[in-house]
Amino acid sequence: MEATASSPSVQGTQGFAWLMWFCLARALFAMSTVTYAASLPLLKQDWHMSGEAAGLISSAYYFGFLISLFAVGFMSDRYGAKRTYLGTSLVAALSALAFAFFAHDFLSAFVLFGLTGLFSGGSYTPGMHILAEHFPSVARGRAIGFYIAASSAGYAISLALSSWMLAVSGWRTAFIVTCSGPALGMVLGAWVLRHVPNVIPPPSPHRGEASMLQAVVTNKPGMLMILAYTFHSWEVLGLWAWTAFYLSYVFSGGTATVAGASIGAAVTALAYVISMTGSISGGMLSDRWGRTAVIGLMSTLSVICSFTIGWLVTAPFLLVVALVFAYQFTAIADSPVLSTAQTELVVPRYLGASLSLRSVLGFGAGSVSPWVFGLLLDWGRGTAGGSTTLGFGLAFSALGLGGLLCPVFIWWLRRLPEARRMAGGLR
Repeated sequence: MEATASSPSVQGTQGFAWLMWFCLARALFAMSTVTYAASLPLLKQDWHMSGEAAGLISSAYYFGFLISLFAVGFMSDRYGAKRTYLGTSLVAALSALAFAFFAHDFLSAFVLFGLTGLFSGGSYTPGMHILAEHFPSVARGRAIGFYIAASSAGYAISLALSSWMLAVSGWRTAFIVTCSGPALGMVLGAWVLRHVPNVIPPPSPHRGEASMLQAVVTNKPGMLMILAYTFHSWEVLGLWAWTAFYLSYVFSGGTATVAGASIGAAVTALAYVISMTGSISGGMLSDRWGRTAVIGLMSTLSVICSFTIGWLVTAPFLLVVALVFAYQFTAIADSPVLSTAQTELVVPRYLGASLSLRSVLGFGAGSVSPWVFGLLLDWGRGTAGGSTTLGFGLAFSALGLGGLLCPVFIWWLRRLPEARRMAGGLR
């Protein structure tokens, strides 16, 4: 079934139950994302990796993911978001399983986890594109908030399963079980979308990707939102890659133990549950208070956490856990708002191209962030007079330096008259 963007068949909202099923499919796809991070304390030792090498594997995933998102954005514009979503599901499932069964050292993990990221974008931006087609602006923040919260739910489920399996049967079993999620998501996604039309936007007077990108780049409000998202991604993706390892280190005092890895994964799973409330709260609050107000507040609080948490390696574990929870909540609370605002600042014909450019810049920055974190961690620990506290302090502060630019671009956008397009005029 296909329809144009103006077809009555795609106007109005889908039911809440439909949204929840669609979000569950997204959660299943997301399960493979943090599989590596959950096992990192043990893999770093088993595969004899430095912090820089460990960060490079996470960077490979995010670099592959950004290429995927760039491609699927244009595919959504040309062939429809539904068709793109369904078409990429199979390769996403196969690549995740290949990583689970065959990764055995740095090089194989670098290649296979990078391929997993390369095929994983089809359930992300095309999914948001589908929601933008079906939910009006006044309710879109809530819908996309739930969708991004579903990603956090997938991360939490993956980490919870990993925490148990690391202690019982090792990281390989944890890989296989959690990387089976995308296959289940593929089946569920196809079922949820079986009656949803494939919307193809009307033809544009501009032909070719270059013309579409030019239309996006010359849209000043949209570009400010893209730049804000870029530095948001730098902070968040670095946080996601290293949280479980950091908690494991704090708990075990720097020793790579199964118990430490298990506790780190379990607490990080709880942190992702907290971040789910952040996604939902951020989306709903932005419908009431305005997009820029919520993004500015949450991104500022997140940056404060970035500049604080790394220096608390020797603090009581429960204090560190509380700060990690606050960090996860604030770091993700503005994510659905940034995505919702993008759909309001860009005309439908160029939304896919806009999301593609956003993905390249955002996940480009995010793919470098885990590597820089690991590099600074190694340097801080190895430099003369250095320590683990210095390493983690510098690494997390680097996330904060990038994240600091997010609220700067948001307050700039807030001053523009085009900001009234968002949240029914609330900015």
